Amino acid sequence: MIIREYLPEDVNAMIRIWNEVVMEGIAFPQEEPLNMESGVAFFASQSYSGVAEEDGKIYGLYILHPNNVGRCGHICNASYAVSSNARGKHIGEQLVLDCLKKGKQLGFRVLQFNAVVESNIHARHLYERLGFTQLGTIPGGFRMKDGHYENICPYYHEL
Repeated sequence: MIIREYLPEDVNAMIRIWNEVVMEGIAFPQEEPLNMESGVAFFASQSYSGVAEEDGKIYGLYILHPNNVGRCGHICNASYAVSSNARGKHIGEQLVLDCLKKGKQLGFRVLQFNAVVESNIHARHLYERLGFTQLGTIPGGFRMKDGHYENICPYYHEL
């Protein structure tokens, strides 16, 4: 498995994986799936978009971009998506580790996650194992697909 910058020919697979997570409705804040036009624009607009690829097949991706502007522009944010048929193979960990390196290379000083859903224990355990610090808990900060609200846990990691 290699983690590399995305190429235009990767966009179809990236959209499919991204939309799978969006439609699950339990991790990403987005509610609308990407189509080819919006997907091309979305991935191109990031500071960096990386993919996890093996034997020509895309299994996961991440996006990296500023979390804010101006005096807070040195803090970045990222999102990760792994295809459901490839979960449990530590692809997410490889994506996060690559993202930490790429964020530093791009001049960011901190990687911050604004809205990790409290019940997403696999992601939370991974972040904590990799040295992220939880900032607290925001009660009812995430509306799940079924309409109930769950807490979110912001995290950060100095780069």
